[in-house]
Amino acid sequence: MDLTYSPEDEQFRGEIRDWLDANLQGEFGRLKGLGGSGREHEAFEERLEWNRHMAAAGWTCVAWPVEHGGRGLSLAQQVIFHQEYARSNAPARVNHLGEELLGPTLIDLGTPEQQQRFLPKIVAVEELWSQGYSEPGAGSDLANVSTRARLEGDQWVINGQKVWTSLAQHAQWCFVVARTSDGERRHDGLSYLLVPLEQEGVEIRPILQLTGTSEFNEVFFDDARTDADLVVGEPGKGWGVAMATLGYERGVSTLAQQISYRRELEVVIETARRTGAIDDPVLRDRITEAHLGLEIIRLHALRSLGGEQGYESSVAKILWARWHRDLGELAMAVAGPEALTVAAEPYDLDDLQTLFLFSRADTLYGGSDEILRNVLAERVLGLPREARS
Repeated sequence: MDLTYSPEDEQFRGEIRDWLDANLQGEFGRLKGLGGSGREHEAFEERLEWNRHMAAAGWTCVAWPVEHGGRGLSLAQQVIFHQEYARSNAPARVNHLGEELLGPTLIDLGTPEQQQRFLPKIVAVEELWSQGYSEPGAGSDLANVSTRARLEGDQWVINGQKVWTSLAQHAQWCFVVARTSDGERRHDGLSYLLVPLEQEGVEIRPILQLTGTSEFNEVFFDDARTDADLVVGEPGKGWGVAMATLGYERGVSTLAQQISYRRELEVVIETARRTGAIDDPVLRDRITEAHLGLEIIRLHALRSLGGEQGYESSVAKILWARWHRDLGELAMAVAGPEALTVAAEPYDLDDLQTLFLFSRADTLYGGSDEILRNVLAERVLGLPREARS
């Protein structure tokens, strides 16, 4: 992709930069740097208010078409928005799943009624969403889900369990992939349902992680219900809808992720200088490799912007997940013995310890390395399918 910015683009950069500088002050200024991977618990209610403050000024859902409440930004301007948001060290937003995943899915594949019902509340950050894909027996193998839904009158009745459901404890809704019929292929018979979480028949259990926090949850559906018309696409054809959502997940917003990664790398380098690890030639080489790896991730992301999210998105996920996991290990190496003790009792972790522990999950969530490599091998390279028992 050619990212030569026009004068209009640079004017837009100045607009968003000036707004962030002016508004990240006072109470909002104290939120800088909060949230993010492994730290979603930090000041959640305050970050929610910040997101609503952004909405009031028209800075949510900026990539969406104007007719759906967005700004209709060009691809270059979307890149600028995410760059400047990360540059300002603004707090992690709480509405990612609604704004970046479900919203674009409904814009492309939802009915006018679904769009009118849900999109304005996503723009205003009045309703938060979670993603009901993974199950105990069906993580990255989405076609193997066992959660079922049956149509009774004018409602779907849902039974089953989802796991690793990010921020479900704060969400009002969940987009759920459930089996509504049996087909000749495992991908057939799945439906993409929009399910309210604040009802009897839904139980949410936070999962205590190594970081001591609970971004992820188990969600149990026991005769939970949603309206018959809250299925996106045709019943039984939800596989394509679910794959479209995953494509949006790995889109332009990941550029901001890379800027946050660069900030983490800078902390690792500063720590290496402080502890003297920078003088170790092996660790110095690993730091150099980390710097080069991040540049590769950035260039791959820019190269694949604007096209359909096909195999490039799987390559991107493998690249950043392994890079970030390795950065966590490097962080512990440069920190030395101090990495083995908590900053304070009972379990107060510093930023590098949180980075290390949370990044152990990077190669699993959002599509595991094993599954994504199989997809690339079989569907792109044409290699023989892996033997399945």
